[in-house]
Amino acid sequence: MVQTPSRSITLEEFLKLLETKPASEYIDGQIIQKPMPQGKHSTIQTEFSTVVNVNLKPQKLARAFSELRCTFGGRSIVPDVSVFTWSKIPRDQNGEIANAFSIPPDWTIEILSPDQSQTKVTKNILHCLNHGTQMGWLIDPDEQTVFVYLPKQQPEVFDQPGQRLPVPALANELDLSVGIVFGWLLE
Repeated sequence: MVQTPSRSITLEEFLKLLETKPASEYIDGQIIQKPMPQGKHSTIQTEFSTVVNVNLKPQKLARAFSELRCTFGGRSIVPDVSVFTWSKIPRDQNGEIANAFSIPPDWTIEILSPDQSQTKVTKNILHCLNHGTQMGWLIDPDEQTVFVYLPKQQPEVFDQPGQRLPVPALANELDLSVGIVFGWLLE
């Protein structure tokens, strides 16, 4: 849903607004509310974040965040899952995880919801890649397909259960396949 204010709004003004549920994003001067996650979306998002955090967080390699606002490059977006290498996670003066993330994730994962624009989601992934993100995934639960995006390369399509999914270097320890990701929907 696009929410057009009566006048043009800046990124700074957007960031002062109250958060919405589901989250709204600021893209090219427009406020766009994300769709409410449904069952398949929520299941994949939760399982994916858990797998990343169980395998990478204990070794302080990386950490996954669900629905984290990331503001950079003139946009404020909320990827379904953002993965940051441990050393890049913003911290406050107490050493705790900061509230504001003004950098792109190292790995961005979007899960397509019914009636969500694949074009809008792809534009957000490309925005991330253009600002330093190592890899982007677009997971389509209905088509049981994962699109993998790398900087300055043609996207790759993974739609066979036995296909191993590429991961960025920060996540080399993960061994995920199309079958594993969509198998979460059967559990």
